[in-house]
Amino acid sequence: MKIIIHGGFFSESSTNIETKVAKQNALERIAKKSYDHLKSHSALETVVFAVSLLEDDELFNAGTGSQIQSDGKIRMSAAIMDGSTHKMSGVINIEETKNPVQVAMMLQDSEDKILGGSGATNFARKLGFEQFSTEIQLRRDEYEAKKAGFGIGTVGCVALDEHGRLAVATSTGGKGFEIPGRISDSATVAGNYANEFCGVSLTGVGEDIVSNATAAKIVTRVTDGMTLKQAFAKTFAELKPYDGFAGAIAIDAAGNMFHQDSHPSMVFGSFDGTHFETFK
Repeated sequence: MKIIIHGGFFSESSTNIETKVAKQNALERIAKKSYDHLKSHSALETVVFAVSLLEDDELFNAGTGSQIQSDGKIRMSAAIMDGSTHKMSGVINIEETKNPVQVAMMLQDSEDKILGGSGATNFARKLGFEQFSTEIQLRRDEYEAKKAGFGIGTVGCVALDEHGRLAVATSTGGKGFEIPGRISDSATVAGNYANEFCGVSLTGVGEDIVSNATAAKIVTRVTDGMTLKQAFAKTFAELKPYDGFAGAIAIDAAGNMFHQDSHPSMVFGSFDGTHFETFK
């Protein structure tokens, strides 16, 4: 059993060492708690559990603490993918919902698996997800002062359970001040992808990640016989012509874990039941 999580990049707190340490500590706590959950739950259930914890932590840009868009509203996206069934489900630009990743989970057995905008929000309400403001004062202050600018925060988790099943979940609060209607990579196969061979979750600039089809490329290359290291190297090299900004975490079917970022430094944490590794 293995678990690896990410919490976006340090860009939003690059001058605040206390925030960096707080994020590292939060990742360790969540990774270990999620690993305990994995002992009695499937990989799919565990990635949703882990990302829900990340969404609930104001340190990260997903769920509570999400960025505010140019019109003053918060819109979030999240997706999950079950490597065993190859089913992906997600929500795009959902509003006032505490845990978008849990709504994505409810779509796994739906005929329509990815919903956007008011359709996603209405679906959540019909299922009993109450209206919930994910705004925090820091984000409002950034918005009012027009400081948020270019944010690159997303959270994600990849898990491998005791039965060898892989799953991935990714959630984002956006980049801040984007045009309403903008779609990130998180609820696409570029930012969130898994099959029986590999699972990958991305963070960074959504437009760069989508242009490179990053997660799907890595998983496909591992499926075709490359090692994780080889698949990452080739895929990240393809970001270089346009200086693509991305970070990724992954686990393969053999339990190998890997992470890489094109620009320092992605916040990540992995746990195998004994050793916890995080950003150095």
